[in-house]
Order: sequence, then C-alpha cells, then structure tokens
Amino acid sequence: MKPIAVFRHSPGEGPGYFATFLDHHSLPWTLFRIDDGVVPPPTADAFSGLCFMGGPMSVNDDLPWLPQTLQLIREADRKGIPVLGHCLGGQLMAKAFGGSVARNPVKEIGWGPVEATADGAPLTTEWLGGPLSFEAFHWHGETFSLPPDATRILTSAYCANQAFVRGPHLGMQCHVEMTDTMIRAWCQQWAAENVPASASVQTPEQMQTDMDARIAAMRVIADRLYSRWIKGLRRD
Repeated sequence: MKPIAVFRHSPGEGPGYFATFLDHHSLPWTLFRIDDGVVPPPTADAFSGLCFMGGPMSVNDDLPWLPQTLQLIREADRKGIPVLGHCLGGQLMAKAFGGSVARNPVKEIGWGPVEATADGAPLTTEWLGGPLSFEAFHWHGETFSLPPDATRILTSAYCANQAFVRGPHLGMQCHVEMTDTMIRAWCQQWAAENVPASASVQTPEQMQTDMDARIAAMRVIADRLYSRWIKGLRRD
C-alpha cells in the first residue's frame, strides 16, 4: 500500500496518537515537516490518504505553502483519496472544499464535551457507532463553516462545527490525537494565549487533572473515527 502523508505545521503539533494508530494497524506513513520548510508534494498520487495536523497559524494568512496545500486537498478529493484534518487541518479542508474560516465566538482551550448531531444520522452511527457525547481536547480561536456537500457530525456548546464528513473525508475542529506529552507541552504556551480562564478556557492545572483517564476515554472515540477513515484508503 502507498503511504499516508501526514503534514505537520508546528513542531509541537505532530501526529500524536494518530501515528500510534497507524503503526498498530501496520499502515505506512510519511511525515512532511511543513514547519521545517518542506513543501507539500505536487500531487497526491503517491499516497493512499492525506492527514493534516494542527498549527497556530490561520488558513487566512499569507503563507507560501497554503495554496499548494489547498490544491492538494482538492486534487485528493477528485481522485477519491481520503483526507483527514485535525483543528487547523479541518480548517484547511473546509476552505479547500468551499467553506470559510473565521474567528470563533470564544476561544476554546482544554477539555470539553462534544456531541454527535442528530441531523448527521446515519453518518454519526457510521463514524461514531451511534449517538453519543464525549470529552475532547480543544485549542482554537477560529473555526470553519460547513463546506458544500458536507455533513456535520459533532458539535459543542462553544463551537457549532466540531467535525464534518464529506464523502471519505473527515475534518475535525477538536483534537482527538492528543498524548500526555503534547498536552503538557501545549500547557507551557497557555499564557501566550492572553485569555483568562472561563467556561470555555481551562487553566493548565485543569487540563492536566485526570489527564490519563481522559486521554484513554478519548482514544476509544479516536479509534472509531480513525478506523472508519482508513476504510477509504486507496488500495491500488
């Protein structure tokens, strides 16, 4: 099988648990370190799927790699190659597919519940195993609109669009790929967010409370989402 291309946009926002999942399923993958100046490949033909991770930048910024990334996502869509996005990655997908990205009403940082949408059935059942709510990890100030032909499958009290499905593609605003190491590292950047603790923003102490149990519970959901996504991988 051709490898899955994983795109990292910030040193601290690598594939995390997604890499562990791929290794467990003996699925090859290759990492593109966009933050190190690596340019996106000119075509998606060499890959069975594309996965885009998070990052502190905006998809509305004037960045040299953004046009090629959006073009790559659209090409993958035309060729039936599944795309997966986490936070910034989901925003890249939404913009590539005709949606928009703008400031969320509030910043959402830390652990918070997300819910499967009733209007997304039967896709919520297909991707999540049925109607449910779970605690996901969040760290964003912007969010995406639903692009044409997409179905929202997850929502939260502070961000309406937490995940969408569009054919074989899954775009997420929340982070289900988190590891304990990633959370601790991100907590060191909390002060730079320059926003006080609130109902939608947790302190580093709150984020690290019962962290192992929270991560374990979230991985049950991550396994369901990732398992459904890899069913669409191009096998030729």
